[in-house]
Amino acid sequence: MAGSACALLGPTASGKSSLAFALSREIPLEIVSLDSAQVYRGMDIGTAKPTPAERAAVPHHLIDLIDPHQAYSAGQWRSAAISTVMEIIGRGKLPLLVGGTMLYYRSLVSGLDELPQADPALRAAIDAEAAQRGWPALHAELAKVDPVTARRVPPGDSQRIQRALEVFRLTGKPLSSLLGAGSAPLPFEMRAFCLMPERAGLHARIAERFDAMLRAGLVDEVRNLRTRYPLAAAMPSMRAVGYRQAWEHLDGAYPLHALREKGIAATRQLAKRQMTWLRSFSGVVRLDPGAELEQLTRSCRPP
Repeated sequence: MAGSACALLGPTASGKSSLAFALSREIPLEIVSLDSAQVYRGMDIGTAKPTPAERAAVPHHLIDLIDPHQAYSAGQWRSAAISTVMEIIGRGKLPLLVGGTMLYYRSLVSGLDELPQADPALRAAIDAEAAQRGWPALHAELAKVDPVTARRVPPGDSQRIQRALEVFRLTGKPLSSLLGAGSAPLPFEMRAFCLMPERAGLHARIAERFDAMLRAGLVDEVRNLRTRYPLAAAMPSMRAVGYRQAWEHLDGAYPLHALREKGIAATRQLAKRQMTWLRSFSGVVRLDPGAELEQLTRSCRPP
């Protein structure tokens, strides 16, 4: 092994970023974003992207890689993450992967086969089916062709149902059979830790953070993105939590107060899915409440 890296995982609004910055004062490190929405340029408020001052204080990587109308896969992220981690190790610093995109983490440690690129026409057809039959019906269809993925994906998770059906219709193979095979093992040791906050406190922080995003101009950010780029509501960037609700609000689907309610509810559902992923991972150490920094410092400090 060429060295080691640490990963700090957790649901949205659990305090990962603040803990990472605290750790940076104890250990020389660089942060590798493990967030599928932070790869998009211009999506700053709704992704809680680190500020320029924060990025100047601690080097951050894999942020602002593409425009929001462009495609970016977990496989692309995995390749970029491995290269970035090795470069950081070469500089004598700790690579700290921080984020909540659990598919990215799983792709890193377990590998991903090369999945087919998104097919806009097929996605539009699946969306049309969902509009007619409902996503629970498409989830039932998924359960017939890919029961492993269907057990992991809730009936209301339209984005993941769509992708799993898209992969099956394009390849004739279930998505679950294409995950975790064919990738070379990591050239470094990975030690992973997670924050698992109690539900009531997490829900309060989610509401506080979403309110802060609205005050900071989330709606204006989405309005400007729609003007600047050739976007559509079905694109992965605009299906991110907060962005989808702001888009629908701008389309007149509901007023601002409903945007807040729907955004908070969607963020809670995202956090629930993230925690379900975390419980399924082996080898991820749950940090002790109140002693997170001490535990991370002890575990991640180079020998």
